[in-house]
Amino acid sequence: MSKLRYGVAYYDEYMPYERLNEDIAMMKETGINVVRIAESTWSTHEPQNGVFDFSSVDRVLDAMHAAGIEVIVGTPTYAVPTWLVKEHPDVLAVTAKGPGRYGARQIMDITNPVYLFHAERIIRKLISRVCKHPAVIGYQTDNETKHYDTAGDNVQLQFVKYMREKYDSLDIINSRFGLDYWSNRINSWEDFPSIVGTINGSLGAEFARFQRGLVTNFLAWQVALVNEYKQPGQFVTQNFDFEWRGYSFGVQPSVDHFAAAEPFDIAGVDIYHPSQHELTGTEISFGGDMARSLKRSNYLVLETQAQAFPQWTPYPGQLRLQAFSHLASGADMVAYWHWHSIHNSFETYWKGLLSHDFKPNPVYNEAKTIGRDFQALSNQLAGLRKDNKVAVMVSNEALTAMEWFKLPDGKTYNNVVRWMYDELYRMNIECDFIQPSYKELNQYSLIVVPALYAAPDADLERLNAYVKQGGHVVYSFKSGFTDEVVKVRTVEQPGIISEACGIGYSLFVSPHEVPLKSAHADIGAEDNHVETWMELITSTTAEVLLSYDHPAYGDYAAVTRNRYGLGTATYIGCMTSSAMVGSVLKSTVKEAGLWSSDQELSFPIIVKKGTNRAQQTVRYYFNYSNAAVSFTNIHVEGTELLSGREVNKGEKLSLEPWGFLILLEKQ
Repeated sequence: MSKLRYGVAYYDEYMPYERLNEDIAMMKETGINVVRIAESTWSTHEPQNGVFDFSSVDRVLDAMHAAGIEVIVGTPTYAVPTWLVKEHPDVLAVTAKGPGRYGARQIMDITNPVYLFHAERIIRKLISRVCKHPAVIGYQTDNETKHYDTAGDNVQLQFVKYMREKYDSLDIINSRFGLDYWSNRINSWEDFPSIVGTINGSLGAEFARFQRGLVTNFLAWQVALVNEYKQPGQFVTQNFDFEWRGYSFGVQPSVDHFAAAEPFDIAGVDIYHPSQHELTGTEISFGGDMARSLKRSNYLVLETQAQAFPQWTPYPGQLRLQAFSHLASGADMVAYWHWHSIHNSFETYWKGLLSHDFKPNPVYNEAKTIGRDFQALSNQLAGLRKDNKVAVMVSNEALTAMEWFKLPDGKTYNNVVRWMYDELYRMNIECDFIQPSYKELNQYSLIVVPALYAAPDADLERLNAYVKQGGHVVYSFKSGFTDEVVKVRTVEQPGIISEACGIGYSLFVSPHEVPLKSAHADIGAEDNHVETWMELITSTTAEVLLSYDHPAYGDYAAVTRNRYGLGTATYIGCMTSSAMVGSVLKSTVKEAGLWSSDQELSFPIIVKKGTNRAQQTVRYYFNYSNAAVSFTNIHVEGTELLSGREVNKGEKLSLEPWGFLILLEKQ
């Protein structure tokens, strides 16, 4: 994008009284230059079947254009109107919990022909009406789209067709999926059972892959419709979200983000995170790295929090810190959900930038400083390009498989992903995300592979070749264990990657009071323990970095590193404390030649950098703590963009609580 955008979601339809002009005046004061509208109000725009009323959209578009505020229009398909469900109850998704009930959003079957007919009609009516309006810069298809666990008869029928096309033969399916077990064998296509009740993890995981494909197809279908009306210079995006654990946590189980992002012009993302004393910036970085990786380009933050919940209302300075943290990861837009706080219904206490009284407040006043700085620094900060040398490999297939076979204490795939990613973040290692099928592995010096539990032979062999050619890999436990249909490999584990890792194991146990021997000197006793899972590893050629300090398991390795060809493969066979895995990752970063002066700083000082459109290096330094911190600038000379002052090499720099600096390096 040519400039930074600063925005909000705006719902004129929700307002308790007329205040459009007043809202726009306050937006202008804040520096808001874009709003997102219309994605939530199908029943307003089509109050009865075939009766359309876009007057609220028209008035907002006209008013925003007059004020010089751009608009992103959403297709209103994620919340179905009452008349549609009354006339066609089958548009509601049937899930493993039973028939759907009306009330919430995102309750429909996205494959239902009646739903798709009416969705297409409202999309065409709305987008054809607004596409040539001068305020409109782009479109958002649907909203945080997922498959909503749809699993009714029509979905089951489509799944059978999918299986027949993919595998051709029931004999192949029975063999590959192990369906002789408990008499699950299928002997005719007509007898193919509903997957809702399956006990077969392979079949269940295949169904989950199929459901993710439904989302990919549904979004591509919407993009194709919108593209028929899209004007030159306009874009189409989607606000992808993440696994939700009260905030944005990990890889989305219900969507293959990489596949679903393909038809979009630019990736969009919703990122929500802990705040106040729990603000670390990790989720901002994780979500940003994922969004940037989807199309390997800059992205839009279509939703993030302004106030939201009482525990999220930011301390003074945090709103600014958060906004610029998004930019530092490669965002070209930051937009809040939402402008105003709603006075009734489900999200009454998910507050917007304005509180329920619509008056200026401390958060709004801080937002004004962000808008001012975004406008002033747009040329220097927009279009930040990253050239990361570290990638984290993530897999929806591994995620789904580990949902079927959870770790003993209930931890899942995303716990392992965040266990490793978070430590890279804390040591200021910036990352991309890639999938196991990614072909250009050699562009990275280090690849971190959390719990790649299910993967085809070819992907694991590609990782072996990457190491042999000089790359460095860190695997966690449970990597390489099964093939792509979650069938356990019949060789000593970790199977194919044993070649590069130089290890083997056949036993794994749940740890109880197991510390590690030869622990690194900087790890205290309180952090020297194994939890959740441990594999009893025997080294064939690998160096043992850590072993178990236990009378029964003392002969087994816990963490190893093997030199294979020109590179190294590090294998972490147990879940350790965060400090311990951080120490192992630190040693691997050094082994890969990636340790620099940036890594001499660590959390709560977070360093991000990139290259702007003028080919200048921009460095961000963030303080994610409520105490002032100081450090010596050993990098370069440059200009601190917020203050305009010159910064010299070797100068001591200070960051106030929740503060940050932005250095534009001298060329």
